Amino acid sequence: AVAAAMRLGAVLSALRPALPLLLGLSLGCSLSLLRASWSHGAAEERCLAPGPPVPPARGAPPEAAEGRPGPGHEDFRPRIVPYYRDPNKPYKKVLRTRYIQTELGFHERLFVAVLTSKATLNTLAVAVNKTVAHHFPRLLYFTGLRSAKVPHGMVLVAHGDERPIWLMYETMNYIHQHFGSDYDWFYIMQDDTYAQAEQVKALVTHLSINQDVYLGRAEEFIGGDEQARYCHGGFGYLLSRSLLLKIHPHLDSCRNEILSVRPDEWLGRCIIDFLGITCVSQLQGQHYHTYELAKNTEPEKEEEEEFQAALAVHPVSDVTLMYRLHKQFSRIQLDRVYQEIQDLQMQIRNLTALTPAGEAGVTWPVGINAPFLPKSRFEVISWDYFTEQHLFSCPDGSPKCELSGASKADVSEIIESAVEQLNRRYQPLLRFSKRQLLNGYRRFDPTRGMEYTLDLLLEAATQKGHSHVLAKRVSLMRPLSKVEIIPMPYVTEATRVQLVLPLTVQDLDFVANFLDMFAMNTLDTHDNALLTLLFIYHPYDAQRVGQVDVFAGVKAMVGELEKRYAEVKIPWISVKTEVPSQVKLMDIVSKKHPVDTLFFLASVWTEINMEFLNRCRMNTISNWQVFFPVHFQEFNPALVYRGEQTASSNTDFLRDGHFDRHSFAEACFYNSDYMTARTKLAADILDRDEVLESMEVFDVFLHYSGLHLFRAVEPGLVQKYTLRSCNPRLSEELYHRCVLSNLEGLASRSHLAMALFEQEQANST
Repeated sequence: AVAAAMRLGAVLSALRPALPLLLGLSLGCSLSLLRASWSHGAAEERCLAPGPPVPPARGAPPEAAEGRPGPGHEDFRPRIVPYYRDPNKPYKKVLRTRYIQTELGFHERLFVAVLTSKATLNTLAVAVNKTVAHHFPRLLYFTGLRSAKVPHGMVLVAHGDERPIWLMYETMNYIHQHFGSDYDWFYIMQDDTYAQAEQVKALVTHLSINQDVYLGRAEEFIGGDEQARYCHGGFGYLLSRSLLLKIHPHLDSCRNEILSVRPDEWLGRCIIDFLGITCVSQLQGQHYHTYELAKNTEPEKEEEEEFQAALAVHPVSDVTLMYRLHKQFSRIQLDRVYQEIQDLQMQIRNLTALTPAGEAGVTWPVGINAPFLPKSRFEVISWDYFTEQHLFSCPDGSPKCELSGASKADVSEIIESAVEQLNRRYQPLLRFSKRQLLNGYRRFDPTRGMEYTLDLLLEAATQKGHSHVLAKRVSLMRPLSKVEIIPMPYVTEATRVQLVLPLTVQDLDFVANFLDMFAMNTLDTHDNALLTLLFIYHPYDAQRVGQVDVFAGVKAMVGELEKRYAEVKIPWISVKTEVPSQVKLMDIVSKKHPVDTLFFLASVWTEINMEFLNRCRMNTISNWQVFFPVHFQEFNPALVYRGEQTASSNTDFLRDGHFDRHSFAEACFYNSDYMTARTKLAADILDRDEVLESMEVFDVFLHYSGLHLFRAVEPGLVQKYTLRSCNPRLSEELYHRCVLSNLEGLASRSHLAMALFEQEQANST
């Protein structure tokens, strides 16, 4: 018996590690059997909503009447377009879409249509545009007849007829034709409606796109069916893409068969008759709250919960009321956000107290990322010192500069905010007022935002009228907001690039290498790029051009290229000047090319390649953005390698050199943008052409255009070391930048130190 007990104990000890597994398998099998029986029982029953059955709509499929999804209900999961190659057909390059969103079949979320009229286009429609247009990704205005002058910044579609039903019919057709395949939701409103844009956007994010949705303020038809409802147009209504696609084939029948005075009622009757779908104010747990304004309403005094929860308010009788509503709802939304922030901060404090770090683990401000912790002395983020008048860390490298522009506004706002928050914390016991900013520090932490430390000289007044001057240090932070994708105009890599190469006598030694690289990287690869040469003759050389042409060798090289590539023509332009101003030269080239030309202003040391040309096309957007790349300048090999090797290897690519931030010689821009900025410059300087000698193309775009200046390092532009010749006839600033570029392009500090050390060693021996 003892032996049997011992054997049983040994078996149990061996099986003990597997007991949890066996118990888990047994329990899982049991639950699976129970679930299968429940599912079988539930499948035999139907869950029907209370109320009388709704008859099928005219033209609706029989499946919709039985509660089953019809053929229009498709699966909205991402789909990948398969690639199939027919072996019987010759191979053809597959054209892929530029954006993965297009290939996967994704749609934009929300399209907004505003119905307006000729009488209210310049009043209420403008007010709608100023209050909500910047919140919606796409917004169009539809009218019967347009006025002589369309307000700036509004996309208007005129149908040519002011009849309300015709306007609605044409608007639905236009939306289906141009945007039906691009958007999931369509919001239609009138210009006498105030809509909370952010609330409408939040609403569509909580609705399923796999249903036919007709959502708004449900109203009864006059003398119609008690169960049928249409959406009141004054409060706006939401249509799903699937409903728009289904109703579009029936719009012509509705126009001919349905008689109505109100366009919203006409559309509602059309949807009900042909699709059997009625307007609802609540769907999928989401409510479409509205508020009807009474006459002489004071929005600032409205405290009803119905008003504060409204997505749409109607009727808005005048422009001033529209702006007052926008101000009031913005204040309500701001108060909600502040309250939500306080609630979240309290929850974070309570939860952090339960962590191993305890209350010490709470970072300031609560809910914001902790400050960046440097791992080495090179990662330490330095603080910039400032006063109310000066900044002691200037963009141009000078030790002290006047505080102006955005920096001055930033400092003023942060001081005002500091005093306001002190008063909010200590009132009514104390009242603070600023006397002086003693010290100010700020730094930008990329993980959390801009941090400030202020030493303020304050005057504190008590309730009894006593005052006292004291110094107080406060810390503030302007946190980074959420990351958003901003809309950008569409550009393509198929745009032709027109290279412009200015040449002087000093550049003749480098032209051959430039033309060889241009032929190898653009002509041999059939890249869509052309070249124009700009020969800059000194007046003395221009007089002797009949006897000795200094550019004869370059013209011979161009002739050889044109013989080698029969389809290529390389034109040149000859200019006589002592001061080769970049702006004056560009004026000549601009007049000889179409306005839609994409220019790349190059230098003779530039090595053209396809990678950079594609970035030039993508980073330059007509009427939006110009591109000024910062090329990579290799160091002087005599100082860097000191006879050890003559050129850097492939592994040392972009190593022995620096990005030359003093050079603005390379630029990508459209001719139309240059001509617009140049016209403004001409009106400013009048006939003082000497001003152009102190300017570059970069200055023209910087001061005389509202375009984005995209200034970035460009690893695709690599230039070999050479000592540039700086023209002393140019302005002092341009000459100084040229000299600095030459000096900083010699070598790095370590290379220069090593060269000096070796020279001293050689001198000492």
